[in-house]
Amino acid sequence: MMNWKKLILSSTLGLSIFAGSIGMTYGQDLAYKVQAGDTFWIISQKYGITIESLMKANNSTEKTILYVGQNIIIPSTNAAVTGDKLHTVQSGDTFWIISQKYGVDINLLMKTNNATQNTVLNIGDKLIIPGTDTTAVKEATYTVQAGDTYWIISQKMGIDIRKLMDYNGHTERTTLYVGQQIKIPSGETASAPATSSPITIENTDSAPYVTYTSYAVQKGDDFWKISIKFGIPMYELMKVNNMSENTVLNIGDQLKVPVHHVPVKSTPGSQYGEYLDWWTEAQYVLPIGAQYKMTDFYTGKSWNMKRSMGANHADCEPITKTDAEIMKQVWGGTYSWKTRPVIVEYNGRKIAASAASMPHDVQTITDNGFSGHMDVHFANSTRHKDGEVDLDHQANIKIAAGMK
Repeated sequence: MMNWKKLILSSTLGLSIFAGSIGMTYGQDLAYKVQAGDTFWIISQKYGITIESLMKANNSTEKTILYVGQNIIIPSTNAAVTGDKLHTVQSGDTFWIISQKYGVDINLLMKTNNATQNTVLNIGDKLIIPGTDTTAVKEATYTVQAGDTYWIISQKMGIDIRKLMDYNGHTERTTLYVGQQIKIPSGETASAPATSSPITIENTDSAPYVTYTSYAVQKGDDFWKISIKFGIPMYELMKVNNMSENTVLNIGDQLKVPVHHVPVKSTPGSQYGEYLDWWTEAQYVLPIGAQYKMTDFYTGKSWNMKRSMGANHADCEPITKTDAEIMKQVWGGTYSWKTRPVIVEYNGRKIAASAASMPHDVQTITDNGFSGHMDVHFANSTRHKDGEVDLDHQANIKIAAGMK
């Protein structure tokens, strides 16, 4: 039960509760009116506080049910005391981008805001910027556009791609997001191309597309090993090379390998995942062998998973016994075929998905206390048993994507 006495006495908030949620006021507790779809985890992310402190302030537990219109307490922060500046989170913001904008250490920024690597930023959130000097000179930046890659940006700015990536602490595997700010090394734009003609980029409508590379067969290779190496289905590799399971591979043979480019899709908020089609997008963003973080959409609990196989959808396994136990708790203390909306995080991307926790059939991890694998579905994926779309899974995926 909520501590209503504390709510009434908390900083004379009784006179300031309105029909909607109340904005952040630093140095005192706040009252927040629960909205449709809210959970303690979602509210904690909105205000940049830990879920533990939020539940403690309201004498609540993980079993406490929130009701639309209910008032709960938001514990105060200390921004008013320290005199630090505030930043309102914008589209594309991350802790790293914000730290670079204000010239503060990212670890200090996250510590000041009680944040971790798992903290989700939502547009409109207020962050405390410690020791801000607003008179500091800002370095040159570039705002990422749809279709941009590091190579395209380097050509636009006339900068060596390696210098550009190194300056931003990124690699070839870094994912760029529309609206993200890229730092431009000082004095590096002098060699920009003389022509001002725009660069022509195909697929700027953010549709996935495929290019091809070549691969020389190595000793010990087979179609399965090569497909895992490049993150594509084995039968796709064989098909593009007009080969079959009976084809003998010889060392030095040149194979044509498809490379799938899946642009990042926007979401209604940072708590949601991208709505990616399984057949043309999701199975390439989350290839077989990928180890990733899964987060239950409703409780915010996270654990580690591995995609071990799966063609119609992803067959996945918890990596450790601890991961399996966390997952069991999410499903109420027992493994179940009941489906739940989840967020899959891999290589800096968050994908909307749906999962059932019941272990079945083949397993590849034998020391995780989980006897089999579980099903993880994405947009338009199907069941293995009949090739049909599972409507419960698809409804959950839309919830995780913020589409319903």
